[in-house]
Amino acid sequence: MAIVLPLQYFNLAPVIGKSYYENLAGGINAAVTVNNNSNFPVDLVITRVNAPVITYTIPAFNSLTLAVHALLVAALLSTPAGTTFGTIEISTSDF
Repeated sequence: MAIVLPLQYFNLAPVIGKSYYENLAGGINAAVTVNNNSNFPVDLVITRVNAPVITYTIPAFNSLTLAVHALLVAALLSTPAGTTFGTIEISTSDF
C-alpha cells in the first residue's frame, strides 16, 4: 500500500538543514520529490539502511524525483549561496 504524505514547504536560510522525513524503525521504500523554486541550489540528503549517505544538489528553478529503497531520513540543506525555498513531497510504499 502506498501512502502519500502531505506536501511540505521549505524556506531555509543559508547553511541551514532540516529533516523532512524520518523512519528510524528500519527504513521504507519511498519516492522523494523536491521542487527548488529559489535562485540558489539546495542539497537533498538521503540516508538509507546499510548504505552511504548520498547528497544530490538541485540547481535553482529545478526539481528532482528519486525512488529510494530502505529510506531512513530525507533532509534538505541550503548552501552558503543564499536562502532556498520550494516544496518536498514523500510517498512511501511497502513494495
